[in-house]
Amino acid sequence: MRHLLTLIAVVGWALSASAQDSGLVSLETREASEGWEAVGRLDIRNKGFCTAALIQDRIILTAAHCLYDSDGSLVDADRFVFNAGLRAGRAEATRNVTRAIAHPDYTHNGTANDPEEVAMDIAVLELDRPIRTTRIQPYLIAERPLTGDEVGVVSYGRGREDAPSLQEVCTVLGRQTGVIVMNCDVEFGSSGSPVFIVRDGITRIASVVSAIAHVDGQKVSLGTSLAGPLKELMAHFATIAPARPGGTQRLITIGERNDTGAKFVSPGGG
Repeated sequence: MRHLLTLIAVVGWALSASAQDSGLVSLETREASEGWEAVGRLDIRNKGFCTAALIQDRIILTAAHCLYDSDGSLVDADRFVFNAGLRAGRAEATRNVTRAIAHPDYTHNGTANDPEEVAMDIAVLELDRPIRTTRIQPYLIAERPLTGDEVGVVSYGRGREDAPSLQEVCTVLGRQTGVIVMNCDVEFGSSGSPVFIVRDGITRIASVVSAIAHVDGQKVSLGTSLAGPLKELMAHFATIAPARPGGTQRLITIGERNDTGAKFVSPGGG
């Protein structure tokens, strides 16, 4: 905990010095949500919900702590339902989950601000059937964002659970030991939300929302750096979850091309 508090202290100045960030926009219409349909609400029966995003036609990415009940036990896979592009009570695609695997080095202590826990707070879930539609395309994975980078987040959350919300521009305030501190506007239920960055005109997931913290009374979001941990997680997943007919299973390659058609403002307005 001490190391995370140190990190938060050194980024405190950036809250006032960061670029102009955008507010939340609710993606309530088909037009507004175009390109973001692969983000969905991950419902957990008898628990609540998190946010998740499609990274392969049968694999979604979310936060590892979403896989645990309040008593610390693992949630059975059949309690999860992924609703891709859910808005106004209707989803672009709905899938059950057959497997849910957290990063092998993730330890669930229930202390969301523990840097060692946040740094490995990612999980992948295997869907019962692949999602293959022209409107829902898996997202690319980015190299980790740098301090000062403009990013954006698409999330569900408490009080806005019926449609995803887009914050097109927020800022990376600092990084340390796999933890990314951002001033993105997230809420309970936003755990697992994809943090996007645009480089070379391509939208990629650069982080996953893990927790909320406060700096000088202002809320910040904590995310997991994906570059190393996701590769480790997918290698672990491949050893224990063999591919099933009708879907694909392979290791994620950082920066691998896969057009999404997502609408997003690139850093610098380009």
